[in-house]
Amino acid sequence: MPFQLLLNILLAFLWMFLANSFSASSFIIGYLLGLIAMFAMRRGFSSRFYLGPFIALIRLVIRFLYELVVANLQVLSIILKPRLDIKPGIFAYETELEHNWQITLLSMLITLTPGTLVVDISDDNKTLYIHALHMPEADDAVASIRNSFEKAILEVSR
Repeated sequence: MPFQLLLNILLAFLWMFLANSFSASSFIIGYLLGLIAMFAMRRGFSSRFYLGPFIALIRLVIRFLYELVVANLQVLSIILKPRLDIKPGIFAYETELEHNWQITLLSMLITLTPGTLVVDISDDNKTLYIHALHMPEADDAVASIRNSFEKAILEVSR
């Protein structure tokens, strides 16, 4: 994938030289034309087309920002209630992620979301122990993490 990105940048500079225009708009046009040309020849590359993981990364960032806003509103509603009606708890989360960087990213995303905190990771890196500020049902919390963060991380790393 880094080779494809460098090739696309090279094609953008080649376009700038051929068009005899050395501006940012000329570079962007060349980059987009190179992107189209590389997409047409994507079967000739040994690895996956580099724009796919980039789009998946953008989706992961958007999903995290959405979860961040929703979790902040939930914590705010808990704080503003006159009576604390929370059920804190720690639950075990079995992950399907295999690489250390994937598990670290998942742990960071969970910890950065208000109301949740990764307390510990098992020795085999398959179980995360997560503390939740309000957890009426552990299965719902597990399903939420699996369908949001873990799914997005798997899409980025494919």
